[in-house]
Amino acid sequence: MTPPAQKRQALGKGLGALIPQKKNGAGSLTEPTGEKKRGVLSVPIEEVRPNRQQPRKTFDDATLLELADSIKEHGLMQPILVRRQGAAFEIIAGERRWRACQKAGLKEIDVIVKDLAEAEVFEWALIENIQREDLNPIEEAEAYKRLLESSGVTQEQLAERVSKDRSTIANALRLLKLPDEVRRQVIAGAISMGHARALLALESPEDMVKMAREVVKKGLSVREVERLVRAAKKAAEDPKPEDDPFAHIPGGRPAVKRVTDDLIRSLGTKVRIVPSGSKGKIEIDFASPDELDRLISHLRH
Repeated sequence: MTPPAQKRQALGKGLGALIPQKKNGAGSLTEPTGEKKRGVLSVPIEEVRPNRQQPRKTFDDATLLELADSIKEHGLMQPILVRRQGAAFEIIAGERRWRACQKAGLKEIDVIVKDLAEAEVFEWALIENIQREDLNPIEEAEAYKRLLESSGVTQEQLAERVSKDRSTIANALRLLKLPDEVRRQVIAGAISMGHARALLALESPEDMVKMAREVVKKGLSVREVERLVRAAKKAAEDPKPEDDPFAHIPGGRPAVKRVTDDLIRSLGTKVRIVPSGSKGKIEIDFASPDELDRLISHLRH
């Protein structure tokens, strides 16, 4: 079994920035406020409760069963972190291991007790899940959003606290702009974070949902989705036939441009063809009375 001190050190990577620490003597650091060093305890598993602030919302049954089988054979290699809640214990980090121990039929579970304030529990749980890569992209984004709102830090400061790049935090938060249906597909693993980022380039939630369904139905790659998104945006920018003032003219805009260029060369001045439905007008510029006489003479002949 991993010694408690080693466990604390492994889990504590990045936690020192999240939980205030005090200098003690010549530059040494004390434990976080309210936390006491304690060893590993073995407690009845029914006395352990899940974390109400757990960032992770989904647990895959297949991988839980695999972990349960491993625990049956080798035992629980790492104790879970808990805090006392009356006569029971609330999980700080390790809910997946606790669930697997239940499936394995264990009557007792090894725990390390931490005395943490309410505000600190979520931060510890988030860090533990991030380090283990246990969160799906949506859960991670929601956890970042909650930390930003509750702690009042900037994205840059949060990135430092969780040992991530600021761009990673920003990209994760953008996922929260996805429609609910697309979020559910990301959570289920039907589409990847790369697919989701590509979909965010679309203007409307309806278009995102429609494209996401195509991804799932056809198994499109991220690059294929990016190409389709670019094509969709270009089509949206191009004028629709009903919006094109030259749509009623035979040959459309190209034909009008050719005629306009011919008139400019022939008359030697600016010419504009202005359509209006199936009708329109031709505008010819002149700069002086003499030029007007020249143009009239030219048109008569």
